[in-house]
Amino acid sequence: MANIREVAKLAGVSVATVSRVLNHPERVSDKTRKKIDKIIEQIGFSPNVFARGLNFNRSNTIALIIPDIKNPVYTEIARGVENIAHKKGYNLLLCNTEKDLKKERRYVKMLIDKKIDGVILAHTVLPPEEVKEITNENVKLLLFGFNIINENISSVYSNFKEGAKLAINHLINLGYKNIAYIAGSENHSENRDKTQGFLEAMKEHNIPVHSKHIVQGNDDIDSGYLAALRLSKSEILPDAVFASNDLMAIGAISALKNEGLRVPEDVAIIGYDNIDMADLVEPKLTTVAWPVYKMGVIATRILLEEIESTDEENMAQNIFLHPKLKIRKSCGHEDRVSEIF
Repeated sequence: MANIREVAKLAGVSVATVSRVLNHPERVSDKTRKKIDKIIEQIGFSPNVFARGLNFNRSNTIALIIPDIKNPVYTEIARGVENIAHKKGYNLLLCNTEKDLKKERRYVKMLIDKKIDGVILAHTVLPPEEVKEITNENVKLLLFGFNIINENISSVYSNFKEGAKLAINHLINLGYKNIAYIAGSENHSENRDKTQGFLEAMKEHNIPVHSKHIVQGNDDIDSGYLAALRLSKSEILPDAVFASNDLMAIGAISALKNEGLRVPEDVAIIGYDNIDMADLVEPKLTTVAWPVYKMGVIATRILLEEIESTDEENMAQNIFLHPKLKIRKSCGHEDRVSEIF
């Protein structure tokens, strides 16, 4: 069976150079890296990714834990994470919890047992005390989408309450006052923040919220469809609907159309996330955008810096990115000069 020494001998380089190509290819010239990669392919050398990091007490593997792989937001995050991990010579394990607390706990235990180098935890449903316990297991941890204040844990996050206010203020500025809300799963902190933003924005404008105009969804198209059906049969039909994510907003558009209502002429719709599908539905969906791919890239760079740092007192980094409004047609906005790309 081929080994790293044979690769080094055939390439005319040291074992250390081959190791750098396997672990940190960005530190090796393109010419040398391509030469070694070609030899590895020719002789069928397949290094054990866990064993090869033993000399550095590392596995050269990180994990991304997400709650719902069906949601395009999380595939965009994974794309950003994988891009940087690959460039830096790290392997990526993708763990989909399906919003199941027990499943998330099993994944965390498995990753700790495997001595994973680091974990990016996206929109976890773990209690804060369990999140903190992960850092006691010699595993580098980064929180994605939320932040634990005053903890020595790095995070990359956005302000979902601010984003919800952007959505509601946009609707109010267009003249809508009877605004309904399709809420996302309350297990996730970002959805609770969006609900708070919705309520605060309505209160700031002295606009009453009808109790029957707040409908619980489950972050997917089907729940958005069913929520909009309920709203369409309300005694008072809302003139606008804010859905806490784009999938539910898209489901809502479909439901309203099936009920013979026009969007935006009868009911305006605004979503959150700016997934690719938002630009394909008719009418095109106005939404709140947050840079999930960029955040995945930033999160991975920070995590790998911490993994490779020799400073035991490495300071946590907390990176905050603002949401922005993406104006399209689903709210009836005629002047699109203010559209933000």
